[in-house]
Amino acid sequence: MIGVSMAALITASGCATSALLENDRQTTKTVKTTLSEDNIIAFGRPAQNLPNLPSASMVIVGYKNSYVLTDGGRQMTTLLTNLTPKNIQVDNDMTFLVPNNDGHFQGAMKLSYAKLKDEFDRRDYQFFLQNGGQDCTTKSDERILAQRFCFTVPVKGVIYPPVSNLARIQSQYRALSRPYSVSFYTMSQPSPSSQSRGNSGAQKLVLLPFALAFDVITFPLQVLGGVAN
Repeated sequence: MIGVSMAALITASGCATSALLENDRQTTKTVKTTLSEDNIIAFGRPAQNLPNLPSASMVIVGYKNSYVLTDGGRQMTTLLTNLTPKNIQVDNDMTFLVPNNDGHFQGAMKLSYAKLKDEFDRRDYQFFLQNGGQDCTTKSDERILAQRFCFTVPVKGVIYPPVSNLARIQSQYRALSRPYSVSFYTMSQPSPSSQSRGNSGAQKLVLLPFALAFDVITFPLQVLGGVAN
């Protein structure tokens, strides 16, 4: 009888421990939450230096907000202003992590540059070498005797309100050659109460505190086909 009772106690204890561990796994589950999505109008740079931000900052101009690249902005500006726009393809999946939802984001921007092999010269290859270009030629490229180079630029940035001259940019420049979007997400651990309701805890994107709208100067030739009228 004593042996049976001990076995039952151990079994019960094991079940309780298993339940606790299972509950712990549930409460520590990390969930990806999309905070905001936006459509891109243009790429450019601030008309004037922004307080406490690098002078070489690049701006992704969106309808909802402005996304200023502080780290990586100089390299992106170099690429977009030195490469022939019609040969540039920007990765359509521009998704950035907002760790603390405090107006700061991080991630990477990816683009590729392709043209016929006989159009490249020594200066092109030197530029790719200096700026981290990697040969990523596809079979489709090879069939038409083209070559492609890919760039991945780690970036960090801050979120501002929409630029002041948004309407002017829209009136003076044609739309990008195809729709481009940007999205922001955070990783969080939902509370037990939100889990029981089946709700991951919806959040909204928070802008940089005390951020003010500013004017932006678009690049001389907008990326991907948009040019001044």
